[in-house]
Order: sequence, then C-alpha cells, then structure tokens
Amino acid sequence: MAHGGLQALGLALAGAGWAALLVAAALPQWEVSSFAGDNIITALVTMQGLWMSCVSTSTGQLQCKRHESVLALPAHLQATRALMVVSGVLGPLALGAAVAGMKCTRCGGDDPRKKASVAGAGGAMFILSGLLALVACSWYGHRIVTSFYDPTVPVNYKFEFGSALFLGWAGSLLALLGGSLLASSCCSRGGGGAAKRGYPRAKTPPKGPPSAREYV
Repeated sequence: MAHGGLQALGLALAGAGWAALLVAAALPQWEVSSFAGDNIITALVTMQGLWMSCVSTSTGQLQCKRHESVLALPAHLQATRALMVVSGVLGPLALGAAVAGMKCTRCGGDDPRKKASVAGAGGAMFILSGLLALVACSWYGHRIVTSFYDPTVPVNYKFEFGSALFLGWAGSLLALLGGSLLASSCCSRGGGGAAKRGYPRAKTPPKGPPSAREYV
C-alpha cells in the first residue's frame, strides 16, 4: 500500500511540475524591465519571453509582438526554446508510462515487476524532462545576471528575473522530485516477490524405522 502511495505522490508531483513548465514556456514574463537607478521611466514595463515580447503601460494596456524570425533570435533564446519544447514533449510520454506502471491500474498486465519497470521508465522520462527545463531556465537566468552586471549595457536596457522564470524553476524541481519517486519503484518489488523471499522452512530430519527400544 505504501509503495502505491509513493507512486501516486510521485505522479501528482511530476504532473504538476510538467504543467507548470508548459505555463512557464508560454508566458512572456521570463525577464522584465529593471528599475535600478534614479532616472528610470516606470510608466512602461518591458517583458521578454520565449515566443513574444510585451510592453505594459501604467494604464493597464498590454501590447505584445511575436518573435516572427527564428534565425534573428539570440543563441540563448533559441537554445532555451529547444530545451523547453523537448521537455514539454517528454511530459505526455512519461505520464502515459507512469500511469500504465502504477499498481492501482490494470494496464500492462498483472506482473508487478513489469509494471514497476514501466513506472520507473516513466519516472526516468520525468527526470529527463525536469533536467532539460532546469538547464534551460538556469542558462536563461545566467544570461540575465551577466547582462545586468555588464557595465557596457545601459541602465534602461537591464532586465531582471520574471515570474515565468521562477515558475520554470519550480516546475523543473517538481518534475525531478516526482520522477525520482516513480523511478524508485523499479528498484522495489511487489508484495508477491517479498513473500517469496521469506525465510525457508526448517527441514525436519527424516524419521527412521522404529528401534527396538520403542517397543519396550
């Protein structure tokens, strides 16, 4: 029962992490305008994302423009895009394998070892998805920090971490944690295998023919 509970917890955490990664990849708030300095106009807030850049005014108006040219994008943005897309594609595959390998489902037969292996494969894919997203978010965040402390970059063009970047970090950690719980199921066996590994019964010595003393 505890084994199935860990699988359910791992699936819930990994699924929530994958959903958070999808939302983070779609949001434009990967980096937002920095208000460091004295002569900064705060009426406009510029936001940069993987797919579009937006400008928000103090009146609440939001204008966005999609990145139409892929080749004109910076190298770090193209790499982050690719990593997040691959991470998102791995999610449904990992989810299907994890559901099929759980003890509470009947998919994939009744062999506990086989189902545990399938669940472990799903957990491994969730771990890979989380690692790819973590690398993408960390790489993007490192570029923001490097540009922020670069003295050659004007103050008006400096950016800070956006909410989508924090959401991506949180989603990647949830995917890693949930995938680890699912992957650990392939190392443990079901209840039937544990019963078979019980201590062997003590062998009783064979009874020989009755001796003459038993008749006395």
